[in-house]
Amino acid sequence: MAWVVYAQEATPKLVVTLKPDLHHVQGIDLEGDRLWVSSVDAKAGKGYVSLLSVRTGELIRQVEVQEGRRIHAGGLQLDGESVWVPVAEYDRDGPTTVVRLHRDTLRVESRFEVADHIGCVAAGPDLLMGGNWDSKLLYVWTKEGRELGRRPNPGRTGFQDLKLLGGRLLASGNSPREGVVHEAGAIEWWDPVTWTLLRRVTVGKTDRGVPFTNEGMTWRGERLYLLPEDAPSRLFVVEK
Repeated sequence: MAWVVYAQEATPKLVVTLKPDLHHVQGIDLEGDRLWVSSVDAKAGKGYVSLLSVRTGELIRQVEVQEGRRIHAGGLQLDGESVWVPVAEYDRDGPTTVVRLHRDTLRVESRFEVADHIGCVAAGPDLLMGGNWDSKLLYVWTKEGRELGRRPNPGRTGFQDLKLLGGRLLASGNSPREGVVHEAGAIEWWDPVTWTLLRRVTVGKTDRGVPFTNEGMTWRGERLYLLPEDAPSRLFVVEK
């Protein structure tokens, strides 16, 4: 298909209420009936990756991923049999451990360190991409953790969750409007080689007043999935 730049308002058609208290939700990914969610409980000093059923909204499995002060489990992506998730200090300039978990058991398979707060990670066939606090900087690494490059975010959206899909970078987050941060939300498709914006979809807010792109986002088939709210968390499904 031809990729073009355009704006379009995304309106959810389906809502699934997730039953467990996930505290402050972060990133999501989905396959079939299973949903992976990263979240953080800052008061308890814990970060989580949870596996849930989309059909019932019930919890299947949950693990803690915090390491000392590194409790902020950020935007994640499935990668074959693995899930990649950054776990950072709650500090704009603090360090991060990027963790690879087994998708079913959620056991740690590998990890590497980054000397920056990484808030979201996307996994492609041969590399990883990530954004720091509000995605002011975008990074590229090998899957062993060797940095291949970094660059300033070419747009204005502060990406909260990233996905590498079909050679494109799908990113979502909130954008400043007239100097007001988090006023407008957007889902964007980027060419990660040329950093050309290919498509942009704007979003509004939930009936709780939370931007739909406030936190987790993924795309499967013809559906966009958004998890913007803390407990009780609701998964919003947008048809293409």
